Amino acid sequence: MAQSEKRKKPGSTLLTVIIAFAANFLVAAAKTVAALLTGSASMTAEAAHSWADTGNQVFLFFAERRSARPRDKSHPMGYGREAYVWSMFAAFGLFTAGAVVSIMHGIQQLIAPEPAADFAVAYVVLAAAFVFEGISFAQAFRQTRKAAHQLDRHTLEQVLISSDPTLRAVFAEDAAALIGLVVAFAGVFLHQVTGSPVPDAVGSIIVGVLLAVVAVVLIDRNRRFLVGQGVTPDIERSMARRVLEHREIARLTYLHLEFVGPRKLYLVAAVDLQGDHPEHEVAVALRRIERELEDHETVEEAVLTLATPDEAALDFDAEQGRAGGL
Repeated sequence: MAQSEKRKKPGSTLLTVIIAFAANFLVAAAKTVAALLTGSASMTAEAAHSWADTGNQVFLFFAERRSARPRDKSHPMGYGREAYVWSMFAAFGLFTAGAVVSIMHGIQQLIAPEPAADFAVAYVVLAAAFVFEGISFAQAFRQTRKAAHQLDRHTLEQVLISSDPTLRAVFAEDAAALIGLVVAFAGVFLHQVTGSPVPDAVGSIIVGVLLAVVAVVLIDRNRRFLVGQGVTPDIERSMARRVLEHREIARLTYLHLEFVGPRKLYLVAAVDLQGDHPEHEVAVALRRIERELEDHETVEEAVLTLATPDEAALDFDAEQGRAGGL
C-alpha cells in the first residue's frame, strides 16, 4: 500500500468538527440575540463562549485537513504535527475570546450592573442551546468512546491521552458548553428571583474560569505532542508485537516510538533477523520490512537497524508508563 493511498481513508473526526461548527454557529447567534434582549451577564458570557467555539471549529477544520496531507521531500515525517499547531490556535482563541471576555464582563457587571429583562427569552435560548450542544457532544462522545473501546480504555482517559487533538478539543469544548449552560441558567434564574444582578455576574465569571481551565488543559496537551510525545505502554507493547510477528524478525532489542501527528508514529527499532545472511541481503531485507511496517496506517516512518549479539531482548512488562496514546 502506498503512503498516499493509506492516508486517503476519511476519518470521522472531520464530521465531528462540522457538526460542532453548525451547532455552535446556531447557538452563538441565538445567545447573542438573547443577550441583547435580556441584558444578562451570563447570556453575554455564553454568547462570547459560543462565538469562540464557532471560530475554533474553523481552526480545527484546518487542523484535520492539513495534518492529513501525505509526506513529501520538504516534510519527510509528514504534516501530522500541523494538527497540534492549529489546535493550539483554537485553544488560545477559547482562552482569549471566551474566558477573558466572560470574566471581564462579569466583573464589569459587578462594578456597574445593568438592568435585565425578558428572562423568558433567555430560558428558551438556553434550552435550545442545550439541545444543539448536546447533539454535538453526543457525536464527539460516540467517537471518543469507540476509540477508547478499541484500546481498552475509559472514555475520559482517551480524551486526555489521545493523540487526536481535534477530537479532544471538540469533546472538551462541548462538555464545557453544557456545564456553562447550566451555570448560565442558574445565574439568570437567581437574577430573576432575587432581583440582584450579582448571581448573573458571578455566573459569567464562573463560565469564564471554566473556559480558562479547559483552554489551559488543551494548550498543555498540544504542547506535549508538539515537542515530541512518547507512547503509553499498551501502544508500545502493541507495536512491539507487530514488529516481532514479522516472519523475518527473531528478536527486538530497541524500540523508539514518537507521535508525529494524530495516530501517526515514527518507529525506530533494533532487530535480529532470522538466519545468517550476507550483508547485502540483510540491507535489502531491512528496507523491505520497513516498507511493510509503514503499510500500517499508524506508522508514518519506520527505521530498522541490526541488533548486536550481546543486546538483550526487550521486556515490555518492565517498561515505565508514558503519557501518549492513539
